[in-house]
Amino acid sequence: MLFNKATEPANAGERIAVSLKSLIDLAKPAANLTLHHKLFRAQQSGGYASRFKGRGMEFDEARLYQPGDDMRSIDWRVTARTGTPHTKVFREEREKPVFISVDNRSTMHFATRGVFKSVLAARLAGLLAWAAQHHGDRIGGQLFSEHECSELKPQNGKHAVLRFLNTLVKPVNKGVNRTTLEHVLARLTQHARPGSLVYIISDFRGFNDKAEIHLAKLSQHCDVVLIFIYDPLESHLPAKGRYRFTNDERDVVIDSSDAQRVFQYQQRFAERQQRLEQLAKKRRLAFIQCSTTEDPIQCLR
Repeated sequence: MLFNKATEPANAGERIAVSLKSLIDLAKPAANLTLHHKLFRAQQSGGYASRFKGRGMEFDEARLYQPGDDMRSIDWRVTARTGTPHTKVFREEREKPVFISVDNRSTMHFATRGVFKSVLAARLAGLLAWAAQHHGDRIGGQLFSEHECSELKPQNGKHAVLRFLNTLVKPVNKGVNRTTLEHVLARLTQHARPGSLVYIISDFRGFNDKAEIHLAKLSQHCDVVLIFIYDPLESHLPAKGRYRFTNDERDVVIDSSDAQRVFQYQQRFAERQQRLEQLAKKRRLAFIQCSTTEDPIQCLR
């Protein structure tokens, strides 16, 4: 791992591991952040807060069907009983579950500048959790590594934020099973309640067709925000030369004077980035990119 001294945090330890205190200190700046409820509401007609009428809404009454009503909102029981088409009418819930999924795999424990991707992900998650608490929303989440995936059910209040923050800083015990991004997203569709605002913070390594299917399924019932974390070196290799990288288990030497190898390296990153962007556009997801050198507050703004 390489670091540019000009961009190192004042506390060098905070660049590779996040502390509970630093996450708690995010409560004040998070008060000025706006979550992405309004973004999705603006994308949808009729002022509904979720993609389908009735998703994340509270049933109010049934009324006679009117031309232009969504067929998915028809109340079939009342229609069958009366013999006349009726539509369900919903009113928006005051509280919206906010579910934050955070990638803690080994690829996230890397940086050449700024902070580790894992540290940036934790800070983004902390800001979102505090912002949700300030807005009166329920906070839940998911933390996953290569060998473990755990979820926290959305709850109200400051204690829910602190419970989530403790999960972010607590080391994940390695299990025996191999956890893939496909498996993580499949679990997310089961744990994120319909109508939730779901943030997925990851470098999305290993994102494949099966993972995309689960993400598409999730987007049918929830408002989804993808936050793509990356290190500048992943998008562009430095000037010509030989560079050694290590993760304390093995070393890799990259020769950036090899044009073909550099092209293939950068092409893999570009393909992953473009795939996420295209998927977000197709499924009407929000897509945010954040580099390890960027301020997480500015990324969310």
